[in-house]
Amino acid sequence: MAQWTSAVGAAQLARLLNSQQERPAGPGSRRPPAYRALADGIRLLVLEGRVPVAARLPAERELALSLSVSRTTVAAAYEALRGEGFLESRRGAGSWTAVPAGNPVPARGLEPLPPEALGSMIDLGCASLPAPEPWLTRAVQGALEELPPYAHTHGDYPAGLPALRAMIAERYTARGIPTMPEQIMVTTGAMGAIDAICHLFAGRGERIAVESPSYANILQLMREAGARLVPVAMAEGLAGWDMDRWRQVLREAAPRLAYVVADFHNPTGALADEDQRRRLVDAARAAGTVLVADETMSELWLEEEVGAAGMPRRVCAFDPAGSTVITVGSASKAFWAGMRIGWVRAAPDIVRSLVAARAYADLGTPVLEQLAVNWLFSTGGWEQAVALRRAQARGNRDALVTALRRELPDWEFSVPQGGLTLWVRAGGLSGSRLAEMGERTGVRVPSGPRFGVDGAFEGYVRLPFTVGGAVAEEAAVRLAAAARLVETGGTGAAAESPRTFVA
Repeated sequence: MAQWTSAVGAAQLARLLNSQQERPAGPGSRRPPAYRALADGIRLLVLEGRVPVAARLPAERELALSLSVSRTTVAAAYEALRGEGFLESRRGAGSWTAVPAGNPVPARGLEPLPPEALGSMIDLGCASLPAPEPWLTRAVQGALEELPPYAHTHGDYPAGLPALRAMIAERYTARGIPTMPEQIMVTTGAMGAIDAICHLFAGRGERIAVESPSYANILQLMREAGARLVPVAMAEGLAGWDMDRWRQVLREAAPRLAYVVADFHNPTGALADEDQRRRLVDAARAAGTVLVADETMSELWLEEEVGAAGMPRRVCAFDPAGSTVITVGSASKAFWAGMRIGWVRAAPDIVRSLVAARAYADLGTPVLEQLAVNWLFSTGGWEQAVALRRAQARGNRDALVTALRRELPDWEFSVPQGGLTLWVRAGGLSGSRLAEMGERTGVRVPSGPRFGVDGAFEGYVRLPFTVGGAVAEEAAVRLAAAARLVETGGTGAAAESPRTFVA
């Protein structure tokens, strides 16, 4: 019986392998044999989760043709992987990926490190900050005071607590976007919202247009839902969307959905201006595409001039009829990732469809957390907590930028005016290999290809500014050590044993 649960085609595997930049040859180093480079490339794809464990690899002859190498090279690479525990084979069943005994199964998303690993490893994989106290504690205490009447009910509110739906609607209305509670559905985080939208609008095989790069966990969610992702390149630097490319994709590919982050884009930090928002809504409407606007970062502006001048109007402001734009918001980025409260703003008929479908998913969102967010919104605690979050993120950003420019002056990035992430071109090095070597030097960093489609952005890494002060400086030192290991092919002297830091 075969042990594989999925398959990777020869053309797909070749694209992923060809996207890996060849590591530069350091002084005195030699280029590895072709079979060794191929084995290393496949192993790296498995370690990063870009090729899943238990995936059947193409036959030797098929992969050799796709890569334009000899079959002997592929056979030798497969044999090396079997010897290292990254490949298993059985006559008649083929070969499939594996991990050596004792190794954790690689994650395909961006999961945070377990707390017990945080002492020696600096985690730059998860773009989340600690809770802004004392506001979390106060919100939970306020929620407990409001809980007794709800405790006498069934506690099942598929559309969300009426009080919270009304409060979210009121906040949109206050921003000049008239909204009724019937247009709001409370979800379990933004991920829960987007998962529900994808299942309602984009069945298996449907096209979804996405920014390139885009948020890794959302891309993986869409892949696992069976969507066909259509990447649309971002403009250079922090210039936002390339509207010519968006119009072309919407016109020619006619995607069912398009997913965008207009406010401090994850991972680049770009902020789309009002003209771009208006033109994208118009183009989506003309193409019959439903535009999903993720505004989870919208309140995380970090420069006073941005807040004073006012943020661009929300994307849904350019869709007064409510027929084109579905908005997704969340408390998880602006407040705390542990507060798993998100929401959808859409036309009432779309909200009703989403609520009806929820009976087959998670039924509803926890009542106590909804009450806590409602307390924050209704008391002014939200504004004070977000102001604290902005100050913390701003200090972390500035510390990380200073440390990177000192330790890694060849790395290139634009400093965003908000959000939580830097999108960094790593001086010609492979982001995948930097992520691999970072595990050895004590810093966890996600590589660029996690944020692209089919191996794009190999020369990038995403660095969230979630640590500051001495920890940010140490993170840059460890990244520089990882870069030196990449430059020497992993054979140079490793950095000293990572020091223990308590962030």
